Amino acid sequence: MMNILVLCTGNSCRSQIAHGYLQHFAGTKAVIYSAGIEAHGVNPKAIEIMAEDGIDISYHTSNLVDEYIDIPFDYVITVCDNANERCPYFPGKTQRRHHNFTDPAKATGTPEEVKEVFRQVRDEIREYARFFVAEHIS
Repeated sequence: MMNILVLCTGNSCRSQIAHGYLQHFAGTKAVIYSAGIEAHGVNPKAIEIMAEDGIDISYHTSNLVDEYIDIPFDYVITVCDNANERCPYFPGKTQRRHHNFTDPAKATGTPEEVKEVFRQVRDEIREYARFFVAEHIS
C-alpha cells in the first residue's frame, strides 16, 4: 500500500480537498495524509463544498508536516508554491509532485462569489487527483 502526503501552507483548504479526493479515488490502494507548513484549521467552506460533491472531510484535522517526517512516503504532492519551496526533505524513495492551485481562502466578493471560487478550485483539484490516481496508483 502506498503512502501519499499532500502539503500546502496552512493545511486548511487545498491540501484538505486533495486529501479527500485522493482517498476517494485511491480507495484502499493508498493511505493519504495532508499537512501544512503551518496549521490553520480546516476551512469550513472547504468542508461545505466537498460535501456538495459527496466527500466528507469534516473529520479531517489540520496538521503540521513535522508530525509525518518519519513516515516512508511514496509521493509528496505540494499544492502551493510556498509549500513546494519550504517542503522538508523526505528520505528514501519519496517522489515529489507539484501543482500550484489558487488559494480559495483568499477569494473576495459576495458569499456566493467566494463559494464559486472554492468550487472552481475544488473541481481543478478533483481532476488533478483523478489523473494522479489513474497514473500512479491504479
